[in-house]
Amino acid sequence: MGSSNIRQPGPGALLTDPVRYPASASPGVRTKRAFMLVLLTLLVPGSAQLVAGDRRLGRTALRVTLCVWAALLLALALLLLNRTLLINIITNPVTSLVVVLLLAALAVGWALLFINTLRLIRPVLLAPPARPAVGIALVLALVLGSGSLGYAAYLLNIGRNAIGTIFSSGPAIEPVEGRYNFLMIGGDAGDDRTGRRPDSLSVLSVDAKTGQTAIISIPRNFQNAQFSADSPMRKIYPDGYDCGDECLINAINTEVTNEHTDLYPGVADPGAQATLEAVSGTLGMDIQAYVLVDMDGFSKLIDAMGGIRIKAGGWVPISGETIDEANGIHGMPLGWIPAGDNKLDGYHALWYGRSREFVDDYARIARQQCVQQAMLKQLDPATLLAKFEDIADAGTKVVDSNISSSQLGSFLDLAMKAKGKEAKRLTLGPPDFDPTFSTNPDFDEIHKRVDQLLASASGPQAAGVQDDVVVAPTAGGGHVQAAGQALLPRPHNGGVAQVSPTPSDFTPVTTTPDGEPITEEMLNELKREGNEQAIRDLVATNGQCAAL
Repeated sequence: MGSSNIRQPGPGALLTDPVRYPASASPGVRTKRAFMLVLLTLLVPGSAQLVAGDRRLGRTALRVTLCVWAALLLALALLLLNRTLLINIITNPVTSLVVVLLLAALAVGWALLFINTLRLIRPVLLAPPARPAVGIALVLALVLGSGSLGYAAYLLNIGRNAIGTIFSSGPAIEPVEGRYNFLMIGGDAGDDRTGRRPDSLSVLSVDAKTGQTAIISIPRNFQNAQFSADSPMRKIYPDGYDCGDECLINAINTEVTNEHTDLYPGVADPGAQATLEAVSGTLGMDIQAYVLVDMDGFSKLIDAMGGIRIKAGGWVPISGETIDEANGIHGMPLGWIPAGDNKLDGYHALWYGRSREFVDDYARIARQQCVQQAMLKQLDPATLLAKFEDIADAGTKVVDSNISSSQLGSFLDLAMKAKGKEAKRLTLGPPDFDPTFSTNPDFDEIHKRVDQLLASASGPQAAGVQDDVVVAPTAGGGHVQAAGQALLPRPHNGGVAQVSPTPSDFTPVTTTPDGEPITEEMLNELKREGNEQAIRDLVATNGQCAAL
């Protein structure tokens, strides 16, 4: 009726449409049209075909584009409302494979649309000076659009492979009393030895809701370790790992790997599992999983991150060849890590965490805790995205774990919550216990102090204790301490001791007592003179450290 009065354009008018029929347009219009079609294909894939080419192809591509936009909006909603579910989708082996295939298909489809857009532009109709500019614009748009999708698919596939290599396919674990407890084992695994010799043992206990973290370090020379009640090793050592001076906690891994694998049928790494059970029984807590870090490859992971930043309380030697194993005496140092602010590459971070020349194991443990915190603090999303390929590749060579890959989403989300929270810490040795404690441990005292530490780092209670506060309870209790702090004396009047300085609030020792600057040349000269005691005095504070 009324619509019959609308005048339809005739064939001649259609042929003069410069977008669909550029032959009749001026050179300037053709150039603008070319750039417009490239921009449309980049911003709204399918729209260039809809206005200037095959409308059926354009409508199909536009529907796909709208579906992709809807998926991105859904992902954004999940990021804001249920981040764990989103990460689980990305890290799950099956769903991540589907996402990889979809991204790859979208990248190919988008590339074909750019090629189709080039046909629609009809470069032969463009003025010669305009052709290179349009070609460059199209290539840049193709790389920005299709290339980005293809690269995202490539990185996601690298992540899938790394997850499959590092993590297990076993069942998910549940929090125990509201916390996830992980044993971190750092050690050396070489062709000349069976199994991995733990160089460091620490438990990371993370509140399942808040991400508040507690770190408990166990000296590698800890004796009489107690196996958990359900450990097969408890039948061999019912009174603890007490077979003499050689039965240090770091020897369990090798002994089980060499002699008792039959006790752990179906277990991928019996030595690591037995070590976990020994730490669990010793601390009186349920440790659900372990993470193995090969220290010889650890430097690759630090390098992949771009290094770590720390404040060192004292100079740390990069030790030379061992001369006297019994007394821990080495030849001339290969170098020194100075006191003060440092950015450490992998090689220097590895030495910073493992050097113990001129100091005891407990100073080294404090530095290892600091390196762990620096990695957690500085591995932010921007660094992860920028260096993802290198980090994933290094991780497959450095890390092994029995954590289920199906639970990575939950733990990555928890790690994000933990960022910015100073970890509370306890060491089964100085400064938290007497130096002889690791040889003759009091397990009731250990359990009390562990319980107190976890109580201060759990749920509502964590909010009531500042992250950088040392809490020294009355007689009989232990204390809770943030990483890098000095031990506070217990109060004589009961209650809680005064607040200590924050972990970063210490002054690096950079001068001698006479005010002379400490230098590498000075330390090396003392070493050449054989004045080991003078060096010990100058580097005595190198256990102090803060992650920057």
